[in-house]
Amino acid sequence: MNSRSLLIDGTVVTVRELGPSDVSELLRLHHSLPIEDQYLRFFSTSPRQLEDFVQRMVSPDEPQHVVIGALHGDRLIGAASYVVVDDPRSAEVALVVSHTEQAHGVGTLLLEHLSSLARRQGVHVFTAEVLTMNFRMLRVFTSMGFVWTVTPDGDVVHVELGLDPGEYYLDAVAERETAADVASLTHVLRPGSIAVVGAGRSPDSVGNALLRNLVAANFTGDLYAVNPHAKSVANVDCYASVSELPEVPELAVLCVPAKAVPTVAEECGRRGVRALVVISSGVDAEELMNAVRAHDMRLVGPNCLGVSTSSPGVRMNATFSAHSTLAGDIGLVTQSGGIAIGVQEELRRLGLGLSNLVSTGDKLDISSNDLLMWWEQDPQTRIVVLYLESFGNPHKFSRLARRVARHKPVLAIRSATSEAGQRAAASHTASTATPSVTRDALFRQAGVIAVDSVPELTDAVMALSWQPVPSGRSVAVLSNAGGLGVLAADACEREGLKMAELSADTVEALRTLVPVTASVHNPVDTTAVVDEATFARCLDVIAVDPAVDAVITVTVPTALGDPTAGVHRLNGKPILAVRTGQTERLADNVPCYAEPARAAAALARLAERADWLARPREFPELDRIDLPAAQAIVGGREDGWLAPDEVVKLLKAFGLPVLGGTLATNAEHAIAAQQAYDSPVALKAVADDLLHKSKGGGVELGIADAGGVAAAFRAFQQRFGDRLRGVFVQPMASGGRELLVGVAADEKFGPLVVTGLGGVDTDLVNDRAAALAPLSTVDADDLLHGFRAAGSALAGTNEPAVREVLLRVAELAASLPEVVELDINPLLVSDTGCVVVDARVRVTPASHNDPFLRQLRTS
Repeated sequence: MNSRSLLIDGTVVTVRELGPSDVSELLRLHHSLPIEDQYLRFFSTSPRQLEDFVQRMVSPDEPQHVVIGALHGDRLIGAASYVVVDDPRSAEVALVVSHTEQAHGVGTLLLEHLSSLARRQGVHVFTAEVLTMNFRMLRVFTSMGFVWTVTPDGDVVHVELGLDPGEYYLDAVAERETAADVASLTHVLRPGSIAVVGAGRSPDSVGNALLRNLVAANFTGDLYAVNPHAKSVANVDCYASVSELPEVPELAVLCVPAKAVPTVAEECGRRGVRALVVISSGVDAEELMNAVRAHDMRLVGPNCLGVSTSSPGVRMNATFSAHSTLAGDIGLVTQSGGIAIGVQEELRRLGLGLSNLVSTGDKLDISSNDLLMWWEQDPQTRIVVLYLESFGNPHKFSRLARRVARHKPVLAIRSATSEAGQRAAASHTASTATPSVTRDALFRQAGVIAVDSVPELTDAVMALSWQPVPSGRSVAVLSNAGGLGVLAADACEREGLKMAELSADTVEALRTLVPVTASVHNPVDTTAVVDEATFARCLDVIAVDPAVDAVITVTVPTALGDPTAGVHRLNGKPILAVRTGQTERLADNVPCYAEPARAAAALARLAERADWLARPREFPELDRIDLPAAQAIVGGREDGWLAPDEVVKLLKAFGLPVLGGTLATNAEHAIAAQQAYDSPVALKAVADDLLHKSKGGGVELGIADAGGVAAAFRAFQQRFGDRLRGVFVQPMASGGRELLVGVAADEKFGPLVVTGLGGVDTDLVNDRAAALAPLSTVDADDLLHGFRAAGSALAGTNEPAVREVLLRVAELAASLPEVVELDINPLLVSDTGCVVVDARVRVTPASHNDPFLRQLRTS
């Protein structure tokens, strides 16, 4: 363990395991404690044999004793340790923090890292003895978010912490991480002073352009330029080096040649600079990060456009964009500088501005996860926009995005994702789990509105900025051009919206307003002769109809007039306008689109957000799960596929309805199994490298007697030769619809649960739905109905039984990181329930990473 982490005040510290070389620092830390702290720690003001105690803490001969420390620079400011005494699942924990650092969150940070390390070692409970007067330590333990018990015993309190990371614990960690991250990012997004290093005299240089942008924005803090060959640039005084600046700048923006970046970064760190924005490309990442780590700085970039903040208290445009940032309430983070400029310009044209722009470039440190935490707490930001080419920590991103999206819309421009590298012998599920499928599942479940282009993004942002979300998906279209109105209605249907059935009262009221040649049924065509006042009254009539959740208007100018001016905001319902060839903002903040399809797509994004906000996120308590039995099956295995009988035991351990069967290694055993079932059976070959048994000729069905079993076994022997390891004998299952349910695990994203048509249809029809585990009940419902053929495939079946299978498979995947592929195919579904007829499972040694551990990027 060796990671960079943030304290509550934004200070960067290093957390690592301590060893014999750290004895002197551990002793210094203990000796520096005031007498009162020593008494609270050791129940004595003069702890005896302290040196021996510290030596034992870090001795390699004490494997049951683990100690980690938090270092600020080279100085140890806190240490946490545990020792396993008797029960290997339980350990005694101790904590010591420098007196001057005890209000900065050192203790909770150390306990988070120590508990994560303990869980990997099989420890699930921490115990501690704390003096009743030690309120601060008791508060540290009880505020961790773990399930805890406190038992008073005279002057001492016995504390017990369960280390399983439940929702309450993860919420507590996220709250602490957000506070620390926001404090850290203040140096980047709200600096009190900036130095532009490499501010060239030539107007064509990046440094010159960036400095001019800072001057033009009227940055509220102190501004300096570093250029050894000039006295001033853009009327800003120049200094020969960072070390010669009259004060320590809070933020340094580096526009120097790539080879000089690590040296300049090191100089900035020695001077006390808190954060860097590195514009230069082609930088040696390792050398740059060495300087960043050594001096506990935060970093944006390298290879980036820069950063900006538009709030009146900052007015910082530290980018080399051609135009200044329009002040607004949209937070934008993007890896691509070109995308940043394109989005900024499109929004600017529509009168929409940014609260912050952060171009992360190579994102060696600060990433979208950091910005999500910043914008969650930023009252100026109302909408968040992301462009991500890669995910550093998808688990944390998902949790952060879901939390932010509850209060602020989060949009993402999808980037092209390679789908190469799939295993040739992968299961049906694994071949489905492409990077784009996994990414889209993450976005959908986290409430992120995904779009595929900058125009689609700006269309959605217009709607989200200026209109409320609808209460449903029923849309009315009002136009003065019938053909365009029909196109709008068609576009709505394509986007999953539905055309509202107008009430008789609405239809009658419209008849009194429009010519007899008009169409008063949805889509409503007023004809080209109505004026703006009449069009406005028609809009009011439609808007009050309870069947209408949203309205799209389509208007074109004619020689008789232009009713566009009659389009106005509605009370509590969204309205989107269409005026051919023009994307703009109409009066009263009504978004106007250039064509009906774009308006329908934007309205669908509003409806998508409304649907997600209304979703209850509940995780059911599943009974009949024997986790220890399941762990015994998959634990300690090399990479490979489980034997059929092991698969049956594993699935049964999670309460799945498995048909079962008998593994037979010779014909006699197979015959005995068939006779024991006393019914027709299926024989499935168990052979090396035979994954898809039906395709590979490894299945014989409906065998009813000993002769048939013997003949099938001989046929398998001839077909597979030395590869044959035996046969799996199963009773024939009764009829029903066949589905596929599977899991494909991704090292970063975690397990993806997939469902769709099973049996022979699996290879014929590429129709699947996917969601990331764990599944809420709503996630399971979405998955169950998410593939195109779901309606016909599930008609007349026991849907609750299938839903429970999905939930149990997701629980299996989330609980057993060793399971990297699972295929249930077919799951036989009927009106009475469902049964797993065939399944295969691949396992591999688990890495047990902790994606929610508080630590900065290590790349």
